[in-house]
Amino acid sequence: MTYTTDELIKILDCELKENWKGKRVVLSSAQRINDPVVAKALNMDQVNKVFAYRDFRSQIHEYQQQHGVSGIIWRSCTFKQQSITYPEIHNQLIPVEGDKEILIAARTKILNFWERVTSQMKFWLVNHQKDRQGNHHQLISKEYLRKLISQTEWAEIDAARTEIYLGLCWGDPQESQYQWAKPKSGCDRIIATVSEPSAIKI
Repeated sequence: MTYTTDELIKILDCELKENWKGKRVVLSSAQRINDPVVAKALNMDQVNKVFAYRDFRSQIHEYQQQHGVSGIIWRSCTFKQQSITYPEIHNQLIPVEGDKEILIAARTKILNFWERVTSQMKFWLVNHQKDRQGNHHQLISKEYLRKLISQTEWAEIDAARTEIYLGLCWGDPQESQYQWAKPKSGCDRIIATVSEPSAIKI
């Protein structure tokens, strides 16, 4: 019998707990760090735990690919007394064939929800580099937001108490969260808020 997505998440969670208890160790960690000066400066007990978990997680990813076990989980987001359930790739799993299509299929539903709950709000594009004033956020128009939306394949959404966050993503779902993957893959982050964004990093 093939493990389900939920079962793999539970297995990874248990393994991570065992790692931090010191029950899993990789003794070759120092050899994996190319810089001997850096290796000496690190707490190798902690590094051993990181490599042990990473190795185990790689095996789980191989299992996903071999058996076609989806990396998709379903989350709920509530904002202004309205809720939506939507798919996303679990942060410890990888997407398999068909997962990207699930993300793309939810795009319109997510964008419609965003449109409903953000009327009369301002939109801010998250920049990874600070501007001259030291801000990571740039105020953008609805027209510019529409342009960003038109260029993306799927959307992600999350919310805090007074602001809501939209991810506009494209390319490889496994790589879209990383800056080095642009322009082939990426995800533009938008914050909608009544005034200015909080200091929460998204």
